[in-house]
Amino acid sequence: MASFNKVILVGNLTRDPELRYTPKGTAIAKVGLAVNRVWTNEAGEKKEEVTFVDVDIFGRTAENVGQYMRKGKPMLVEGRLKLDQWDDKQTGQKRSRLGVVAETVQFLGGAQGGGEGAPAPGPKPPRAASAPAAAPESDPGMGDAPPESDDVPF
Repeated sequence: MASFNKVILVGNLTRDPELRYTPKGTAIAKVGLAVNRVWTNEAGEKKEEVTFVDVDIFGRTAENVGQYMRKGKPMLVEGRLKLDQWDDKQTGQKRSRLGVVAETVQFLGGAQGGGEGAPAPGPKPPRAASAPAAAPESDPGMGDAPPESDDVPF
């Protein structure tokens, strides 16, 4: 049976990224994304609904999100749906949550949209001598390659 699991979302962060590391050193960033839908109903009234989505981001991309993104910033996420299920320890009931595991992330907005709470660009991270340079078609800071300059990579 064929299957396809792909999600593309554009929204604003609902909170600052929560960056953690696994015991093996893999970075995990957890973010909340608010995705707005605006439409006009039959009476001509503008309506809006907001969908809140939890997103998990891994690796170097997670570190970049933790460094450069803050609450309110726009972001594009491409990834897959993942269903988490568990037993609630307090009530004993089965619980579930549908979230997104990011495969690629793009920072939207631009450097001029820094605004309040935006981090100042830090020093360029050291690069290992044997590490290959990022391919020209890749977005610096969005994959596993370090940013190419001291500026925010977007």
